[in-house]
Amino acid sequence: MDADEIAQNVTAIRSRIAQACARSGRDPSLITLVAVTKTVDLPRLRTAYRGGLRDFGENYVQEALTKVGDPELPDASVHWHFIGHLQRNKVREIIGRFALIQSVDSLALATEIGRRSEAAGRTSDLLLEVKLDATAAKFGLPPEQTLTTAQAVLDIPGVRVRGLMGMAPFGSDPEIARPAFRTLRNLFDQLPAEARQVLSMGMSSDFEVAIEEGATMIRIGTALFGKRPPPE
Repeated sequence: MDADEIAQNVTAIRSRIAQACARSGRDPSLITLVAVTKTVDLPRLRTAYRGGLRDFGENYVQEALTKVGDPELPDASVHWHFIGHLQRNKVREIIGRFALIQSVDSLALATEIGRRSEAAGRTSDLLLEVKLDATAAKFGLPPEQTLTTAQAVLDIPGVRVRGLMGMAPFGSDPEIARPAFRTLRNLFDQLPAEARQVLSMGMSSDFEVAIEEGATMIRIGTALFGKRPPPE
C-alpha cells in the first residue's frame, strides 16, 4: 500500500469516526485513533505520521523496539502503546518506552510493571485487558474479576490504572460486537474516577459500534494499512 492510499485511509477513518460521534452525540476530538503497526514497516509508519497520526500500537516487544525512537518519529509528539500480550520477563524492556501499556491481564503482571517502574524512577500508565469472548483463545481478565483486580492494582506503587481495554468477538456483522462493548463500558463506569480515563475498544471491523457504545480510544490496523501478509 503506497503513501497516497494510507493518506486516503486516514481521511476516511476520521470521517467515519465523526459520523459515529454524530450518531451518538459525542465529540470526535475526544476519540483517540491508535494506528496498529504490527508488521508495518517504518516507511509506511512514517507516512501515517505525516498524515497526522500520533498514536501507534505495537504487539511484539522486539519488533516495537526497532521502531520506538526512530529519528523521523519525534519522541515529543509520538505516543507508543503496547497492545499485545506481555510476558513478565519482557517488562524490563518496555518500561519508559510506551505511553500506555494496554494489555495488562493479571495482578502478577501489574505488580512486575510496578516493580520495574519504581526501580527506573518512573510511573507507568496501564489499562486492564478484559476478556470479552469466552470462546476465543484470547488473553484478558474475566469480566467478573475485573473490578476486584482493578482495586488491587490501584494500590501498586509505580503504576497508574487509566482504564480498560478489550477485543469483542469477531464477526462479519459489527453488531455482533455491541453486547461485548456494553459489558466493557459497564465495567468501566464502575471504576474509581482516577481510573476512568481511557476505554480502549473497537478495531477495523467494529470501531463505529465501539464509539457508539462509549469508546474513547480505537485501535485500527487493517483499515489503515491493508491486510497483513500471512506469516512465513
